[in-house]
Amino acid sequence: MKTVLISGGGIAGPALAFWLRRFGFAPTVVEIAPGPRPGGQTVDLRGVSRVVAERMGLMPAVGERQLHERGLAYVKADGRQAAAMPAELLDGAGPVAEIEILRGDLAEILADATSEVEYLYGDSVTELTQDPSGVDVTFASGTRRRFDLVIGADGVHSRVRRLAFGPEEQFVHHLGGYTSYFTVEAPEDLEHWMKIHTAPGGRWVGLRPDRDPRFAKALLSFRSPLLTYDRRDVEAQKRLVRSRFEGLGWHTAHILNGLDASDDFYFDTISRVEVPEWSRGRVALVGDAGYCGSPMAGHGTALSLVGAYVLAGELAAAQGDHVRAFPAYQTRMQAYVEQRMELPPGGIKMAMPMSAFGIAYRDFVLRVMTSRLLAGVLAKSAVAKPDAIDLPDYRARVR
Repeated sequence: MKTVLISGGGIAGPALAFWLRRFGFAPTVVEIAPGPRPGGQTVDLRGVSRVVAERMGLMPAVGERQLHERGLAYVKADGRQAAAMPAELLDGAGPVAEIEILRGDLAEILADATSEVEYLYGDSVTELTQDPSGVDVTFASGTRRRFDLVIGADGVHSRVRRLAFGPEEQFVHHLGGYTSYFTVEAPEDLEHWMKIHTAPGGRWVGLRPDRDPRFAKALLSFRSPLLTYDRRDVEAQKRLVRSRFEGLGWHTAHILNGLDASDDFYFDTISRVEVPEWSRGRVALVGDAGYCGSPMAGHGTALSLVGAYVLAGELAAAQGDHVRAFPAYQTRMQAYVEQRMELPPGGIKMAMPMSAFGIAYRDFVLRVMTSRLLAGVLAKSAVAKPDAIDLPDYRARVR
């Protein structure tokens, strides 16, 4: 039985562990956090990612926790709606899908589904040494173990990628902004809408519904060149966010008042991850560690679930021979990854304009595109692109 170390206990890592164990491997997941991470923004299941979730048997649990968002609305400083994109407008192909779930809830469902997998919480990989027959791994705890394969599922700032592929700067490309998420008390009844207020200076202040109507998920994003800050200093990051948003309208003051007390605060660059080859010897990457279009492109959860399924499936089909399986995994996934990493038209400049005129122009364009005259055309164009992947049923191939 081949042993596989998976670095990262978010979405991709547990999903990969699920399939590897089912296909007869012995996976171990190492996660730097002390347990499954709560919080996070809303993620969606659509297209082939929903197919994968169904094949994992997750949909009953997802159904119990899914949110029912009505769409995305841009609002002005006084709360009046400037433009909106209802979920049904694009038949589920827009920013809000039919099946939305909080990332923390999905992570918990995956952790429950992999309860028999070995998890090493509160630890991380510090050294990797490959040889023809395996990989020697040193952990931050001082433990040393040997595995047949190592998979990096540890996100944009992947340690495995840095150790086995090279410096982060080679693969992570800053798109000109930063974003933060955290939970606050709901300042109003969102009526199942995701609401965003855009302020001059390229700043977004957003709220998304929580499963508990007493709370909401806050989103604060801003445009900026690369900043120097300590990724381990959460309090300094909160001060940085506060300095960028103080004095803005809508619910900004309420959101900032909840910033210090938040225990699920997340802050990071808006970046794109591009790794030309997703494997080096006995080490491979899956999810954001290997391919990430940034929060603006979305689809991170879909890429993680589908990538984990295909990687495990190809390893099983090749009877654990990574020399055959890793290239087959990339060949199978490449077109889908490129499709799902595409940024929306205009990118960050259109999403977060710097001027009041730019904001008004964006809202005008959205109102026109979602008008009765053009909504049908927009819907046809959105649904005209099926998922660019032939998704095998590895369950039938692997017995």
